[in-house]
Amino acid sequence: MQTEYKYFAFISYNSRDVRWGKRLQRKLEEYRMPATLCSERGWERKPLKPIFFAPTDIQVGELNEELKSRLSASRHLIVICSPNAAQSEWVGREISYFHSLGRSKNIHFFIIEGTPNSSDPREECFNPVIKELGLDGVLGANINEKNYTLKRLNRERAYVQLITTLLNVEFDSVWQRHRRLLIRRAITAVCTIIVVIAAIVWAWSINRPTDITLHLSETTTENDSLPPLCNGTATLYLDNDIITKSIADGSREILFPNIPRNKLGSKVRITLSGDNYYPTEATQTLDEQMTLSITRDTLLYGDVCFRLRDAQTTKPIAGCRVEIGGIETTSDVEGIVRLYIPVAQQRKAYNIVAERELDRTTLTMPSGDNVVFFCK
Repeated sequence: MQTEYKYFAFISYNSRDVRWGKRLQRKLEEYRMPATLCSERGWERKPLKPIFFAPTDIQVGELNEELKSRLSASRHLIVICSPNAAQSEWVGREISYFHSLGRSKNIHFFIIEGTPNSSDPREECFNPVIKELGLDGVLGANINEKNYTLKRLNRERAYVQLITTLLNVEFDSVWQRHRRLLIRRAITAVCTIIVVIAAIVWAWSINRPTDITLHLSETTTENDSLPPLCNGTATLYLDNDIITKSIADGSREILFPNIPRNKLGSKVRITLSGDNYYPTEATQTLDEQMTLSITRDTLLYGDVCFRLRDAQTTKPIAGCRVEIGGIETTSDVEGIVRLYIPVAQQRKAYNIVAERELDRTTLTMPSGDNVVFFCK
């Protein structure tokens, strides 16, 4: 008849190796065996529990008697082997007591540091009691064996080696399944990291600021004799933000820096004003390179108007032929001279030639009927 034990295993360790003791307890109790194997053996998916580990299960001051009781109630003894454990009196006593219970075949070694049966006492990981009891021929699971390049795989292999020994099942099939699971987890972790990095890069790329360059395109005929756009301002209406930039005299490019990249593709309103040009307003799709058409005020320098008066009587002079910038016209009955000059021929000032001698020969634009030329 099989004896029922309260604990599946008891972990014996030196206090300096407590971190490994906790890790091993958690690893064993949480290990899920293959479903088919559990079905064949009638196990739960996590058959390695409970595992007794002193710091979580026993109070200081009760160790002597309590430990014997816990050792007796444990099916297996797992000894965490290291140079620390090799020099530990308590580890030796726990091994000796468990051996005295007649369960020496259920003593297992988990080597975390050092070398079994080393010639250097500082490297020895087995407690002297192991040799005294004739147990030193047993090989333990060693996390430092170099079966794989990755240290983690070597550790995981040691865990599985210990687990399969505890459960008396074939190591290779369980290890191959466990290794495939580790690979899948690693691939999943890498894919998750890639997705997270891609999401961060995407979020950064759509939110990082960019510069918007607005190019001004002349719709009227270019004329180098006329002043360029000056004293101008351009305004970008972006959602609730209004961004206004001054225009350098004569510039045909306006820079709007540090615009959120995620605004690209949205509809924005642009307005522009400046000397010599009509005010412009347009709705466009926001892009890093944009073009805005501008139109010169063709009347400013093209709409010529002035009066002709007699220098002696100051009366209007009607029907007087006048040549303005090479174009002829005639004053009306009120002595007013009107003429529209095409934008290609416009100037800031025009030479005036009349059939009667004038008091001056230059007309500076803009003009109007309040401008008077006197005929001698």
